[in-house]
Formats: sequence, structure tokens, C-alpha cells
Amino acid sequence: MSFKNLQLPDFLLADIYKNDLVAFNGEKKPEAKKIAPTPTQWFLGENKKNVLIALNDTDAVFLRDEWLQFLSNILQACHLNLADVAIINLVHQELNYKKVVEALSPKYFLLFDVNLKAFQLPFVIPNYQIQNYNQSQFLLSASLLEMEGGSQEAKLEKSKLWLSLKKMFNI
Repeated sequence: MSFKNLQLPDFLLADIYKNDLVAFNGEKKPEAKKIAPTPTQWFLGENKKNVLIALNDTDAVFLRDEWLQFLSNILQACHLNLADVAIINLVHQELNYKKVVEALSPKYFLLFDVNLKAFQLPFVIPNYQIQNYNQSQFLLSASLLEMEGGSQEAKLEKSKLWLSLKKMFNI
């Protein structure tokens, strides 16, 4: 395939070069608009229903694609979606409980393989036990890595998680 005679539609060219391609016809160059810098989004999602999902993934900014798909399926079963939650990867963030509460006001904490002491919570709970604290509910789970695949161990972890989520979200 040759690109010599390739012609892109005007709207596509305008979109590609919206800040760089300008025709002046001899007129004075207009001043560039100053755009205020936008803050870097440190969580994935929109946090519409104040559900925090925290995990540790060294291989991704937020989380691996396969983990995102798994979480999307879980959320859908809980009548939630990605817009309802805030997903944070603690590997890339120096966050603790206090900072997260100040920024996001979560009502629900779903923590995948999170060290509660390092997260600066004043309690320790076993996996899949729901804990009420400071007007929020906490659920600690095994890592998403342990839930990958179809092994018997992964299925067991998924079923424990599902039973706890049903209690947490009254499903």
C-alpha cells in the first residue's frame, strides 16, 4: 500500500494539528492561549459512589488489563461500574488512610492484598471479613493475582470475595 496519494479528510487534519497548523494570510500571528495545567489524575474512575479499590500492581500505572476486566465484571455484578469507584495502585502512590479519606471520602474500601498497618489503619482483619470503621466499610481480599485463571484456588478466592461483596452491598 502506498501512502503517496493518501488524502486525509479536512476534519481529521484539523483535529491532528489543532494547536500547530495555522494559516495567516499575512496577518499578525495571534497570541497563544495560556492553558492552566490540569492536575494529574492519581486514581482511575470517577468515584461517583465513593467506593475505593486499592491494590498493588508493579506492572501497571493503575492495574493490568486482565485485572481491570475482572474488576469490571465484579462491579457489574454489584450494580456498579468504573465511574462509581476510585481505583488506586499503592505501588505508585504514597497514600495512607487519612490522605485517601480527605481526598475521596470513601464509604466502602475494597483492599486487594493491602497491608493495613502500612495503610495506617488502626486494626487488622482477616480476608473477606467486613469491618466497620469511621462510618465506612472495609473488606480485605487476597491479591488479584491469586484470583487469575481457573484453578481451584483462584475459584475459591473469587467465591469468598463474591460472598463478602454481596453482604457489603446488600445484593
